[in-house]
Amino acid sequence: MICVRCIITGRVQGVFYRASTEREARQLGVTGYARNLPDGSVEVLACGEVAAVEELKLWLWSGPPASRVKDVRCESLDAPVPEKFTTRW
Repeated sequence: MICVRCIITGRVQGVFYRASTEREARQLGVTGYARNLPDGSVEVLACGEVAAVEELKLWLWSGPPASRVKDVRCESLDAPVPEKFTTRW
């Protein structure tokens, strides 16, 4: 199990990026969250099996059809593993 925190920039708010990320993460068995940040970026915490997290990281570069991702920066975290994936705070 690994956890990574990613910051996604570009046109990623108001285009269903978080909801699409949640759907993709759940299909892959990845837990964590996706949330909007005040600067217009999206933060994603992804925890799970290495292959599943790596697949989600690749997906973050495309996102939903209306998004325009400019950059995805990820860092490994030593974080408690959440039970599910959420976009609700």
